[in-house]
Amino acid sequence: MAASDRMVLGPLVGSIDQGTSSSRFLVFNAKTAELLSHHQVEIQQKFPKEGWVEQDPKEILRSVHECVERTCEKLQQLNIDITNIKAIGVSNQRETTVVWDKTTGEPLYNAIVWLDLRTQSTVERLLKRIPGNNKSFFKFRTGLPLSTYFSAVKLRWLLDNVEEIRQAVDDGRAMFGTIDSWLIWCLTGGKNGGVHCTDVTNASRTMLFNIHSLDWDPELCQFFDIPMEILPKVRSSSEIYGLMKICPSLKSGALTGVPISGCLGDQSAALVGQMCFQDGQAKNTYGTGCFLLCNTGQKSVFSDHGLLTTIAYKLGRDKPVCYALEGSVAIAGAVVRWLRDNLGIVKTSQEVEKLAAEAGTSYGCYFVPAFSGLYAPYWEPSARGIICGLTQFTNKNHIAFAALEAVCFQTREILDAMNKDCGIPLSQLQVDGGMTNNKVLMQLQSDILCIPVVKPSMPETTALGAAMAAGAAEGVGIWSLNPGDLTAVTCERFEPQINPEESEYRYARWKKAVMKSMGWETSEAPSNGTDK
Repeated sequence: MAASDRMVLGPLVGSIDQGTSSSRFLVFNAKTAELLSHHQVEIQQKFPKEGWVEQDPKEILRSVHECVERTCEKLQQLNIDITNIKAIGVSNQRETTVVWDKTTGEPLYNAIVWLDLRTQSTVERLLKRIPGNNKSFFKFRTGLPLSTYFSAVKLRWLLDNVEEIRQAVDDGRAMFGTIDSWLIWCLTGGKNGGVHCTDVTNASRTMLFNIHSLDWDPELCQFFDIPMEILPKVRSSSEIYGLMKICPSLKSGALTGVPISGCLGDQSAALVGQMCFQDGQAKNTYGTGCFLLCNTGQKSVFSDHGLLTTIAYKLGRDKPVCYALEGSVAIAGAVVRWLRDNLGIVKTSQEVEKLAAEAGTSYGCYFVPAFSGLYAPYWEPSARGIICGLTQFTNKNHIAFAALEAVCFQTREILDAMNKDCGIPLSQLQVDGGMTNNKVLMQLQSDILCIPVVKPSMPETTALGAAMAAGAAEGVGIWSLNPGDLTAVTCERFEPQINPEESEYRYARWKKAVMKSMGWETSEAPSNGTDK
C-alpha cells in the first residue's frame, strides 16, 4: 500500500471485544466501517465445582494486551499507519464480576462469570427478605428479576465467602467492577491513576442501578448490603473516560495516549452495531449465550412474559438514554463447545455444521441445553440439560442437528414473548455473532421462526458498535452514526423453506422437552460428597 493510499484510509477506531470465550481487538475504518484487521485469543474457563464458572482477570487482561499488540503488528505488515487509530471502544461480557485491590492492582479472587450458579442459595436467602418471595420485586427499579445471573448476588457471595475481599473492603482497598471496569481501570494506568468507571448499559445489569434515575440506588445497595464506595462511577456509553497508558506487556506502546471513549455491554454494542436505532428494531446475537434485544426508545417497557428491561445505550453525556427489552438464553454457542470439549463428538466447532447437514433432521431427538438452568422466559434455575427422543437409530449427526435446533427453539421462545410484549410481530430478524457463520443454523432459524433472517456481511457487530460509540464521542468526532454512511455493511438473507405446520409441530415437541428439564436440581442436595 502506497503512502497516498494510507491517507485515503483516514481515521481508524480500535475496538476491544472481551467475550466469555475469547478476547479480540479489531480495527475499523471510521468512514466506511470496513474491518481492516483483528486478532483473537481464546479465554480459559474454570469449573472448580459443579455449576461454578470462573475466569482469571489477569488472563483476560493479558489476552487483551496480546490482541492489541498482534493487531497492531498485522496493520503495520499491511502498511497501515497505526497512529491513525484515534479512539478505542470497549465491549464486554456483562454481569461477570471482579473485585480487585486498588493499591496492588491485583484481583482478590477469580472473576465469577455471568452464567455461574453458585449464588442459588444466596438468591433463596435474599428472597426470604422480600414480601411474598417475589423475585420481580425490584423489576420496576432495575428491569431485572432476582436471579443468579446478575452482579449484585455474585458480589454478595464474594463478600460472604472470601476473607481477602472482606478485609480489603474494611481497609478501603477494594474496587468492584464488571469486565469493562476492570479493563478500563487497568488500561488507563491501574494502580497509577487508573479510571474506575462503567457505562449505563453495564451498570443496568448489576441489580444495584436505578434505570430511571441512572445512578446507583442506595436502597438496593442496602438490601444487598453492598458498600457504595467500592462501585465505579457511572458514565454514558460514548465519552472520553481516559487515555491508554504505556503497559509493560505492550512492546510497542503503540496506542499510548489514545482515548478510550466508548463502552457498551456486548449485547448493547451489537444493537448499536446493527444500527437498531429505531423503536421496534431488534437483533439476536449468537455467542456463548443468545441475546435478543428490541429497542423500545426512550420509554422503558416492562415485560409480562419473562423478558428483561435493560438500557440499550446512551450515546453521549447530553444524549437521551434509550431502553430495550431483552430475552437472554444462557447456552447457545456453549452447546457446540460442550459437544467438542465434553463429549468429543467433534474436534472443531465448525464440524458441527457438517454433521448436522449430513443428518438433515434430528430424527425426533430434542436437546434442551439447560446447563445453567433456564433463563428467559422461564427464569428457572432448577432446570438441567436433557436429550430426549433417543432411539437405536440416533447417532452423533442427529445430536449435532438437535443442538443447533435447540438454539433456534430458544430464540423462538424469546421472540414469541417479545411479540406479545410489543404487540407488533417482527417481520424479520437481524442476527450477528460467531455462530451466524453456520449456514445450517441460519436456515434452521428462519424455518423455525417462519420469518426471514438477515445477517450482515461483517458479523463483528458487537465490536463495530463499541467502535461507533468511541468514534462518535465528543472530543473525538470521527464517526457518523448515520447508517447510510457505512458503505462496507451488506446483508445476506435466509428465507423460510419449510411449511409453518411442520415448524409448529417441532416447536411443540421442543416445549414438551423443556417441561421435562425442569425441577431437577435443588440447593438442598444430600451431603454425600456431591454437595455444592
